[in-house]
Parts: sequence; C-alpha cells; structure tokens
Amino acid sequence: MTDTLVLFLPTRTAPWRWLRLVGGKVFARGEGVPETGDGDAAPPVVIAPAEAVTLHWAELPDRSVAQAVSAARLLAADASAAPIAELHVAVGQEGGHIDRPIAVVSTAQMGAWLATLAGHGIDPAAMIPSPLLLPRPEQGYLRADFGGEAVVRGMVSGFADDAGLTELITGGVAPVLLGRDEIEASIGAVLAAPSLDLRQGPFARRQKRAIDWGLIRRLAWLAVAILGVTLLIGLAQIMKYSFAADSLERQADLLARQGLPRGETVSNADRQLDARLAGLRGGGAGFTATTAALFAAVRSVPGAEVRALTFEANGEMRVTVATENEGEVKDLLARLQAYGFAAESGVFQPVAGRLTGELRVRPR
Repeated sequence: MTDTLVLFLPTRTAPWRWLRLVGGKVFARGEGVPETGDGDAAPPVVIAPAEAVTLHWAELPDRSVAQAVSAARLLAADASAAPIAELHVAVGQEGGHIDRPIAVVSTAQMGAWLATLAGHGIDPAAMIPSPLLLPRPEQGYLRADFGGEAVVRGMVSGFADDAGLTELITGGVAPVLLGRDEIEASIGAVLAAPSLDLRQGPFARRQKRAIDWGLIRRLAWLAVAILGVTLLIGLAQIMKYSFAADSLERQADLLARQGLPRGETVSNADRQLDARLAGLRGGGAGFTATTAALFAAVRSVPGAEVRALTFEANGEMRVTVATENEGEVKDLLARLQAYGFAAESGVFQPVAGRLTGELRVRPR
C-alpha cells in the first residue's frame, strides 16, 4: 500500500503539521516536523499556505509547457503589483477543464521554504498550495480548516479564509464547510493526481540518476557481440584470402606443367620456367634479341660487316666485325648502346686493307 507523508508548512497562526496517509487514508497525524525515516522512504509532499500563494485560472495553450508558462507569466504580470522577475509562476492542469490553475508566489519565499526544508533534511516530492487540496465545486464555494489554517475554494478561485475578504470575493455566498472525513478523503484523492506542483522551472526537484546496471550489462554483452562478429569477419577474410592463394598456386602449378617438359617434377615453377626460358632463348636478352640489335647496328654503319659471332650461355655475344676505319667501330658501339646493350671493343688490326676486331655485346 502507498505510504505518503504530507507536511504542512507553518503559517502565522498554525505550526508545522503533518499527516501520514496509507492507501489514500489518514493513518496518523501530528504537529512539528516528523522523522522522514530512512533514505529509501518516499519524500514527503509539502503543502504551501494559502496566504503566501495567489491562485488564478485561465485558458492557456497546451502545445508545450514552455508556452503555457510564458502565457501565465504575462497574466501574472498584469495581475500582480510586484515585478514579474521577483515572482515564481507555476502552471497545472485540473482534470479535463479548459481553464488551468496558475500559482504565483514570491521567488524569495520559494527559496526560503526549500532552504528551511533542506535544513530538516527534506527534499519534497511536490509542493501544493493548500486550497488545491479541496475538490473543485460544481458551484459555490467550499471551506476547510487544516489544523489552524482555513481556506476557501471556488470553481476558479482559492484563497485563505478571511472574515472580511471572503464575503467580498464570494459575493455574500456562504461557503459549504467540509467535515474532517470529507477533507481527508479529498486530500487522498488530490495526492493521487495533483493538479498543480509549485516545484517547476528553477525550483524543480533534481532527479538522482541511479546507475542502470542492467543497461550496463546489456551494453557489455553488445560490445562482446560486436567484437565477436568483427573477429569472425576477420577470420572469414583470412580464410578467403588463404583459399584464393591456394587456388592461384594450383593455377600456377598447372601453367608450369604446361610450360615445362612433359614428366618434369614441379618444385619451384618460377625458377624452373626461367631456367627453361633461358635455355630456349639463351641467357641475358636471348640470342634472337641480341642478334637483331647487332645486325640493325651493322646495317646502319655502311662500311661494317660481320665476319663471325659466338653467343655465350651467360647472354654475352662475341662478334668479329670488319670496318673501314676506327670511326665506324665507334658508330657500331653507339648504335648498340642506343638499342639498350652494353658493348665493348677489343683490339682492331688492319687485315687486307680493313680493320678487323672483336666486339662483346651483353644486356645492361
């Protein structure tokens, strides 16, 4: 069952009072500031005296709380002699009625109340003006005595009972006096769904954020799942690359078998293919490429001719050439170097009116 402590702030004529409601009914009552119990107990609901709070009712926009409060502050500024900057304005909602209750209280008074309560170790769950503890009458006015503080409630009014002022406000209509049972039943009903709470805006109650261990555990499991999925993706990629490498290796082996002599065992396809290619074309740039470059160079020099040539296994070609003069030898060397070969000349001697000697041609 719901256990609610209701604490009445003191007035000029009444001390601290309190009620303890269990299941919406008064279970105990007393004067003074009661013990609030352990830290797990629900904070009390504090009742502000009617003499310090001015209540109004008006139709306000309900699109947002900020719009409603802004409109209420404009109304309060017109109806109050004090500067609006010194007033705290709170807006509520009373059932399905169009007109909404507006409470106006001094900012300094709100601060003083909360400071006094904090001195007693109390951070109230809500602060309700005492006239709003009474039900909204269908017509006329209701009057109740809260242990020394008498209040009057109309359809769109609520104020402290005063012998001279009440008659002027009610227009001479005598308020209906509520008995104790009716008052306590009304308090239980109002606390179940308060129509207005003064703890708004700068005086709103600060919510203590508890650590949600359940959420933390879920986030931890989510992080583990993300790491696990990331690891599985990495492993899948490694396996994919491994399978692809194996496939390429098999393809290279098949190609090597096609390029190598039939029956030869494949141990290192690259090395064996290079060896066979060198055997087929010769070392270096190969016999064909070297010979083509040599004869192209000889054709470009009019007086040169080839007498003999030898191609070595290391790709070097030895060529015996005959020229008319030393200038043609230098031209041959320049042509071969232009074709991308390194060429060196040996000793040239005159034979039958021509210079004959040996050139060594090899790839750079």
